[in-house]
Amino acid sequence: MTQIKSNPAYKFTLNIDLAEFRKVLLEWYFQNHRRLPWRETGDPYLIWVSEVMLQQTQVKKVLDYFDAFIRKFPTVSHLANADLHDVLKAWERLGYYARARNLHKAAQILLMENGGKIPENFAEFRKLPGVGDYIAAAVMSIAFSLPVPVVDGNVKRVVARLFLVDEPVNRPASFNIFHGISKKILDQREAGQFNQAMMELGAVMCRPRNPLCQTCPVSSFCLAFQKGVQQKYPVRLPATAVPEYQIAVGIVIKDGKLLITRRKEKGLLGGLWEFPGGKIESGESADQACLREIKEEVNLAVEIARPLTRIRHAYTHFRVVIDVFVCRYLSGRVKLKDATGFRWIRPDEIDRFPFPAANLKFIPLLKDELDF
Repeated sequence: MTQIKSNPAYKFTLNIDLAEFRKVLLEWYFQNHRRLPWRETGDPYLIWVSEVMLQQTQVKKVLDYFDAFIRKFPTVSHLANADLHDVLKAWERLGYYARARNLHKAAQILLMENGGKIPENFAEFRKLPGVGDYIAAAVMSIAFSLPVPVVDGNVKRVVARLFLVDEPVNRPASFNIFHGISKKILDQREAGQFNQAMMELGAVMCRPRNPLCQTCPVSSFCLAFQKGVQQKYPVRLPATAVPEYQIAVGIVIKDGKLLITRRKEKGLLGGLWEFPGGKIESGESADQACLREIKEEVNLAVEIARPLTRIRHAYTHFRVVIDVFVCRYLSGRVKLKDATGFRWIRPDEIDRFPFPAANLKFIPLLKDELDF
């Protein structure tokens, strides 16, 4: 029996037969894990790409992107030498585009400083853009068998239920507690497999709602199951209210072409293309905001031809309601306020550009409207 003690600031002591726990968990994983493409390789680059995609994204959606992305950018060198435009287009609809920008930038650094080779050192890999503790631990343990624990939402949930951890999983200060416990229970000899087993257990058995405790391979070790309190764990702090913003967007048409602008590379949706627009101000109607925003953002005078649609879209920390208008160009030359580039494109060129998901919701209707 091994005694596990967490951070002294947190009162936590537990006895568990770690050798038996590890044995049972790994046997279950080897026999039952989902066959996923990134689990069929030891290539650290492919593992890295998969872990970046899997951040805040369900496996099912990643499966729709991973193979195509790897075919297009099969190595660090291919990714580093690609244009960011092409990387973002390949990432389109996967969301959280900073992941793609950072992956691209990190690949360029590796190519320039390390010949395109991924370092086998946790601290060195951790320095790369977009590589946090989770990504570094996942790639280093799975690709190189480094004995470092992976702590994601699935692992936190498993740990909370196994050991009745009362610390909120969504409080940043709690991370060290979950990391400390995960480090103690980690199988040092099979670190990569053990980390994947913990994540797999959380994904398919120890689910947020209705966990499959009756068939869980490690239920005999689980205090939450033994006490019948599975639904009370993990503890979470109440979610804060999500703000909602009203947006007006204009599809500016001039001589049969549409105006699109490119967002700054840093920040939300960086590097993507979009139709100009912005927030509706207090006391302003949507069509008034559309005309004002187009004048302010691209220096054009336009008139509303007709409303196209209204769409709703949710981001991680806020929601938007977007009124979209078809606009006729009247006068002026494009002068950008915040955007870094613009193009007048033919309607049949629209699919060549990476757009935010909110724009993609009304583009099919725009295509129907313009009959292309």
